[in-house]
Parts: sequence; C-alpha cells; structure tokens
Amino acid sequence: MKTIKTLLFLITLTLNFQVMNSQNSIYDISLTGLDGEEIKISEFKNKYILFVNVASKCGFTGQYEGLQELYEKYKSKLVVVGVPSNEFGGQEPGGSLEIATFCSEKYDVSFVMAEKTKVKGSEQHPLYKWLTNKDLNKISNSSVKWNFQKYLVNQDGGLVDYWYSLTKPMSEKITKYLE
Repeated sequence: MKTIKTLLFLITLTLNFQVMNSQNSIYDISLTGLDGEEIKISEFKNKYILFVNVASKCGFTGQYEGLQELYEKYKSKLVVVGVPSNEFGGQEPGGSLEIATFCSEKYDVSFVMAEKTKVKGSEQHPLYKWLTNKDLNKISNSSVKWNFQKYLVNQDGGLVDYWYSLTKPMSEKITKYLE
C-alpha cells in the first residue's frame, strides 16, 4: 500500500511539474488573429513584442496611431500585438470583421491584431495569465487596469516591463529598450 501511495505521489508531482513547465515560456502560447488564423508567439522569437489590450471606443483609442508609428519605426526588432478586449466599459463591442475594418480604415494598422480576448478574470487568456503572474513571467505580478495597457517582452521571451494606459506608445519609457 505504501508503494502505491508513493507511486501516486510521484505521478502527481511529475504531472504538476509538466503543467507548470508548459506555461513557463511565453513562446508556448498562441492567440487567434482577427482573420481566425493562429498567431504563434514562438514565431516572434528574437524580437521584442509589445502586447496592448485595445478598444475602438475608448478615450485612449487614438493610441492606435502611436502603436502604428512605433511598429513602423522599430519593425526590424519589434512586433506589436493588439489584443482587443471588451472588459473595460464595453468599449470594444464589435466582432472581428468590425474591429479589422475600424483598424484598417481609421488608423491604417499593419501590426498583428488578435481576436477579442479576455485579459482578466476567471476566463483570462493564457497570454495574460503569463503577463500578469510573477510565478510564470518571473518578473512581476500585475493586473490589467484599463484599455491600452502595454506589456513589453524581450527577444529572449522575458517580461521587460508594463505600462498603464497613460503611457503613450512612443514614450521613452518604451523606446529606450528598442534603441
């Protein structure tokens, strides 16, 4: 009986270790794009990645322009990923087609755009679990406070820092890492 308990304990320990390790790398996470295609974060290895939860009907929506400018200036070493979210004031009510049309027509967005995603709460997407949980990202705990919060990941897949909505995309707080 003792052998069976020991064996079950070892199996449970091994499974828990595998689950924890499978979520330790941001490169193991995928999103779905506005076009329905998979966005594999692993395809962005060796580049900085700026993740921004975006919304089309927010007081910060004008930051799309700055995000596009940042992407254009640093696209040889930076990927910008817009992650629409409707969790703050219902400010992203549209579906994927509406979001894509808005971004294209209003801001000429050419950076990566994910489909609408949960960035907080019990249904939080694994990407945002990783970005906001020190046990996973090894740097800091945070919570997404509002639309246009920004998380920067370095070329090696490590969290660099995050900034709240008031920090503009072209702020030196962000660009200093890209120079």
